[in-house]
Amino acid sequence: MKSSVLATIIVSALLITGAANGRKAANVGTEEFGLTKRQLVQAIEKVESLISRCMREQGFQYVAVDNITVRKGMASDKRLPGMTEKEFITKYGLGISTLYTGKPPQLATGYSPAKVGLGKRNISIYRNLSPSDQTAYNRALLGSPNGPTFAVALESEDFSRCGGCTRWAIERVFKPEQLKATYYNPKDALINKDPRMKAALRKYAAAMRKAGFNYQHPDEIEPDIKSRLAALTNGGTIPVEEMSPDQLRNLRKLQTYERRVAQKNMELQKALFEPVEAKIEKELFARDVR
Repeated sequence: MKSSVLATIIVSALLITGAANGRKAANVGTEEFGLTKRQLVQAIEKVESLISRCMREQGFQYVAVDNITVRKGMASDKRLPGMTEKEFITKYGLGISTLYTGKPPQLATGYSPAKVGLGKRNISIYRNLSPSDQTAYNRALLGSPNGPTFAVALESEDFSRCGGCTRWAIERVFKPEQLKATYYNPKDALINKDPRMKAALRKYAAAMRKAGFNYQHPDEIEPDIKSRLAALTNGGTIPVEEMSPDQLRNLRKLQTYERRVAQKNMELQKALFEPVEAKIEKELFARDVR
């Protein structure tokens, strides 16, 4: 076969593959759960409206939170005013066990993306209830006193722990597969299939093992810390002030572990993933997906 003919075949194959990848990327949004920006806004508005309806049927008042407020709650994850990401991770790790109080999000006095995402009006409604009604309110809204709020679950792309009216509303807006803990964002799936990202992940896993951590992917860390904390606190129902000496010691150990793994993860993310991911995203999503 002549070299010119062979070259033509190779180029044609590459063009076909590129076109296929382009079509895949075109069908995938760049926001949470593979949604486009418009789809995400619509999903937030629908879920919040349904939560309000469900709470009303349960005998409670809940004001549907607007998209901007929910996004503020999402954006406040792992962030504090006046503190850089590096400073936050150095001091608080992922902000999971390190900032655990065991109190409902509405009563938080410091860092709380859950509180931000609920909106001021709903916080006020909750605080004006008696202690027993507050417990009943959050069981209706979240399924448990300290269950994940919609904004927090949306940011972490994990609806599996949601309960109450929040879960009921989510089930009516999102697809069944998106409710599972095993769900993976299609945009991230496309990126992870790229040979360059696979190579970076192999280096990441090796570096984490060398540092004493058994994680193959950055996405494994947060669910693991949450599971460890849930086991220690009976699903987040034990306030810190009511913990036994042994529970407090174990909490401190988990907090130290969280800070260490978060710092190592951030270091590797910046060194291994960010440059590669930027190149792949530019190729897959050359134009903004609306």
